[in-house]
Amino acid sequence: MLLPPLVHKSWRDDRRAILGWAAGVTLFTLIYGGFYSQFKGAAELKQQALSKGMLDFFGVTDLVSPAGYLQASIFSLLGPLLTLFCAITLMARTIPRPEEDGGMELLLTVPLSRTRFAWQRLAAAGAVATGVSALPGIVLLIVVPVTGMDIAMSYVTAASAGLVALTWCFGGIAFLVGAVSGRRATVLAVTGALAAATYMAHVISGMAGGWHWLRWISPFHYFIGTDPLHTGWHPAHLSALVAVGVGTTIAGVILFDRRDVGV
Repeated sequence: MLLPPLVHKSWRDDRRAILGWAAGVTLFTLIYGGFYSQFKGAAELKQQALSKGMLDFFGVTDLVSPAGYLQASIFSLLGPLLTLFCAITLMARTIPRPEEDGGMELLLTVPLSRTRFAWQRLAAAGAVATGVSALPGIVLLIVVPVTGMDIAMSYVTAASAGLVALTWCFGGIAFLVGAVSGRRATVLAVTGALAAATYMAHVISGMAGGWHWLRWISPFHYFIGTDPLHTGWHPAHLSALVAVGVGTTIAGVILFDRRDVGV
């Protein structure tokens, strides 16, 4: 089955960014995952130097075991930061970029409804965001056995699936903001601020007494708060992230179809 022309056009227009994100995330995972044995000594010293409060802030239980190391280096902060920024910037290009650049009028003159236009632009960006967010898991499926890390591959896969689900969650929110506002700066500002605020909510919920309820409003809790690298799969939590992503994308398509579009 041939893909819609608009999907091909979107990929062609963004091909440099796509290749850059894919290469960057792959290299990041290879460096941190592939050199576990070399970094282990430094991780032991860092764990001794950091207080329990700082470890809790970064959402890790230890820095030495394979599970703790992967969580601290890849899944706790840097990995989500890379994949979320990739998804948010791609979603900012789906509707806001042609609208701001004055190309929306030309794109909408083809025999294509607004709804189909939005879905095809979303499909192109979503496929790339999914692929990029899945790269750490794919790379680790190779790196973990090669480096001899003592960790179940099903746990690594669970954490990797959580990263994809988290990316879908914030990708959907970014698409909704772009569909409503039509402005790239608004997408980056609103979604970035929301990601930062909910990450801090996740951190505070694990550190401060009486604030545990904050975890339930943070997507990061549903991603890494269940400690999948130690406990494995948590389908209900992953489903919650996916539900937010699906709900916000549907809302974005509906609202884009109804609002006045700047051309």
